[in-house]
Amino acid sequence: MYYSRIIEKEIERKLKTSGAVLVYGPKFCGKTTTCMLYQKSFVKLNTRQLIAMARLNPKGTLEGEAPRLIDEWQMAPDVWNQIKESLDRDYKFGRYILTGSSTPADKTDIYHSGAGRITTAFMRSMSLWESKESTGAIQLSDLFDGGKNFKWSIGEDQNLEKIAFYICRGGWPIAVTAPQDIALEITKNYWNGLFIFEESENERFRNKKPEIIKMILRSYARNISSEATIATIISDVRQSNERNMDTKTFNNYLDAIKDIFIIDDLQAWNPSIRSKTSIRTTPTRHFVDTSIACRALNISPDDLLNDLETFGLFFEDFAVRDLRIYASSLNGEVRHYRDNAGLECDAVIHLEDGRWGAIEIKLGGEKLIDDGCKSLNLLKSKLDSKSSEKAPSFLMVLTATGDAYRREDGVFVVPLTMLKP
Repeated sequence: MYYSRIIEKEIERKLKTSGAVLVYGPKFCGKTTTCMLYQKSFVKLNTRQLIAMARLNPKGTLEGEAPRLIDEWQMAPDVWNQIKESLDRDYKFGRYILTGSSTPADKTDIYHSGAGRITTAFMRSMSLWESKESTGAIQLSDLFDGGKNFKWSIGEDQNLEKIAFYICRGGWPIAVTAPQDIALEITKNYWNGLFIFEESENERFRNKKPEIIKMILRSYARNISSEATIATIISDVRQSNERNMDTKTFNNYLDAIKDIFIIDDLQAWNPSIRSKTSIRTTPTRHFVDTSIACRALNISPDDLLNDLETFGLFFEDFAVRDLRIYASSLNGEVRHYRDNAGLECDAVIHLEDGRWGAIEIKLGGEKLIDDGCKSLNLLKSKLDSKSSEKAPSFLMVLTATGDAYRREDGVFVVPLTMLKP
């Protein structure tokens, strides 16, 4: 069963405006399945023989009716250069589609950026709207228009138990479409398969020990949704695992982890504020899908339900994933805010046209919602008086469950299970 993906419109748009489109992201997020919708010929570089042939004759890999899909192109990096040469000779829109779940083994094989010829689209796992687990009663794009079509909506058929399950299962298509009683086991298998590097074509992976990668990811998961510094994470690895790890070794492993797109840090938002307020620039630590953090710490849905503080941090990571997917469809990006006065905002969505909205992410409950609203209104007042930024299009507290409504102070309260782009 194929579930439509939000990224489809982006791929379609880019095929109409660029010679080639690279769709990249973590393994098993659905890149190939989605891109197969647009190809008229394809080759999958998924066997030793096909990879060897592509490396010997990368130009031949391009032969076929356009759009030509080349799956896992990074296995034969010179394909990138052959596409550039092909488009230089005969530039037409939508000739090639590339997919990749890691960066090339040797980046020096790529002799140009592809600017003007190859455009990119990052694909994440499935959001709740894509997995049909959000009602879509509240539209993010409408909030940017002031919520003109916003309607109070009753939260039905969702509870914290379901949210905990969604977090641990993740948005991997093969798990989403599986029966619930085996979905968590599928995600567990996905986790175990991430670290089988013995036969990897990439030497940077072959010399990496899976147990050390798992240690680093466990430390990352323990610091999820926080501004933990790299030094803090290295210290945590040393203390938790009694391992003497230097900064150089850590950075080499972190680069390998980034190469397979499973961590997804949230950068800081730096509005122009005419004051002495110092804005912190440390990113918050996030995963491309929260289920990876759950597997790193062997956390189950019951574990989250029994530890609401941890549940809240993992829910924040989970919500950021969906916000990033939705924001991308609006040509926007998600960042976080924190200043030296202690004021913070979990997520700020900033669109290309300058509009922005601020979001606090809370599990729910009157007190947590009130706390979130106070932070949002304080941020708004600070920027109103001291910033050249436009006023926010909206302020929102994003919850796990409950009703969707607008408070008297103008702040929207919206469950993640009702949101769509």
